[in-house]
Amino acid sequence: MLLAKVVGTVVATRKDPRLEGKKLLIVTPLTPEEVEGKKSPTPAGRANYLVAVDTVDAGFRETVIIVQGSSARMAETCKDRPVDTAIVGVVDTVRLDKE
Repeated sequence: MLLAKVVGTVVATRKDPRLEGKKLLIVTPLTPEEVEGKKSPTPAGRANYLVAVDTVDAGFRETVIIVQGSSARMAETCKDRPVDTAIVGVVDTVRLDKE
């Protein structure tokens, strides 16, 4: 599982029929500095955008939990669908404990 930020949406009028009705969002994984709040997420100029199927009704600029690969296909609404990344949680708070 990874923490990511929702940075956009994808509209695809032609797609695999098994993806019809699924909300597709663009996410970018967060660095440790971004998670800690020491650095603002700066999606501009990044090359690591991912298209994720939203299974939890996430919104723009929300921090989310994503899974990839076979874990994404195990999400409740992604079974038997061509999915590589799925949003499986919306994050309320993050706390990193220091030693």
